[in-house]
Amino acid sequence: MDHEIKNENFIPVVIVGLRTDEKADDFERAMDELERLCDAAELSVRGIVTQNLAHPDNATWIGSGKAEELTYIIKEAEAEHIVCLGNLSPAQMKNLQNIIHVPVWDRTELILEIFSKRAGTREAVLQVETAYLQYMLPRLTGMWQHLGRQSGGGGSRANKGIGEKQIELDRRQISHRITELKKELAQIDHTRDVQRKGRSKDGYPQVALVGYTNAGKSTLMNHLIELGNRAADHKSEKKVFEKDMLFATLDTSIRKIDLPGRKPFLLSDTVGFIENIPHDLIKAFRSTLAELKYADVLLIVMDISDPENKVHKTITEETLKDLDAMGIPRVYVYNKADLKYTDFAKNNRIENDFVFVSARTGEGIDDLLDKLRSIFDAEHKEIDVILPYTEGSLLNRIHTEADILFEEYKEEGVHIKANCPPALFQYVSTHIQAADSEA
Repeated sequence: MDHEIKNENFIPVVIVGLRTDEKADDFERAMDELERLCDAAELSVRGIVTQNLAHPDNATWIGSGKAEELTYIIKEAEAEHIVCLGNLSPAQMKNLQNIIHVPVWDRTELILEIFSKRAGTREAVLQVETAYLQYMLPRLTGMWQHLGRQSGGGGSRANKGIGEKQIELDRRQISHRITELKKELAQIDHTRDVQRKGRSKDGYPQVALVGYTNAGKSTLMNHLIELGNRAADHKSEKKVFEKDMLFATLDTSIRKIDLPGRKPFLLSDTVGFIENIPHDLIKAFRSTLAELKYADVLLIVMDISDPENKVHKTITEETLKDLDAMGIPRVYVYNKADLKYTDFAKNNRIENDFVFVSARTGEGIDDLLDKLRSIFDAEHKEIDVILPYTEGSLLNRIHTEADILFEEYKEEGVHIKANCPPALFQYVSTHIQAADSEA
């Protein structure tokens, strides 16, 4: 009960866990993650309550006796909310709130609260609102329980009580708002498709960072951006937001990584995954996460210093499967290796599809870039074309991104053979075809 107050501006809460048939280690891990989620939502955990039941109580989730006990703990902790480890039914939430007299949040609502605080772009704001309204629809009944319900025959709307009328009105308004949000999101999705096609025409390989939340994806991206900015001697690419907390970023960010002696590529950072991610959130963010399916390589980032990294890997793999993003070449990037191994710099840091790095210190980054280059090279395709001398910019790109096999300057242009990455091969082929049709 004596929990340190991390921030006096955070809302005081008590978290409640229900242990059923879970293993003790799994339950403790889930409770620890719930505390970290509360911290990310700017909630101060003032107390922890656990209950052991064979299965959740149908009425109050934790049982009426435990609910009564919880009222005293809430008063002692001066808590303004409780946060439950689990997803409660609308009836369970209403009944429990009637006993303890403070708002009840389940894990889904907590994650929605975090997402609402983190949403930065218009798209993320709309996605979070859509998920929240879909979450609220079945929970409207409890919101109007204080209004009278007069009985009437025949099922006529005129005979329904004030509370029932308000619920129907709210449902229509929410359903209408969800329809509006989906239309606007569809327009944004169309714009993204146009932007994606434009990026594919540029011919740069596309690499996506994925993984469990707070594994260090944004830190890794910023390290690569910083290397590129130093090489260019100016801030050509803006860094992304990073912080040591769950779901620090929601918005997909895409940056061009252009390093000396290496072929440039586009790197995207996506929202982190988490165990038992709410279904409505997956649906809402599916269009954003669709970027993963168009990647040439997936960098699956994991925190090697986290004892649960194997669990996080499994969750990431399952989420990728749900998003139909299997079959894409991938590299498992074990980040924060400097926290795990004291002699990290002396150890072999790359093995098959595993690379050990520290995004904070930069150790192992060259190994990661070498691994990416080997994947890009493995999928190279050969071109054999004569480029007019007016195509100087395209010739320069081929020199930058491809492996030159043969080059000869002729009267009609430059005869060049080269091994190109798939995206550049497609760009050159399309470009030549377009030029031939115009001629």
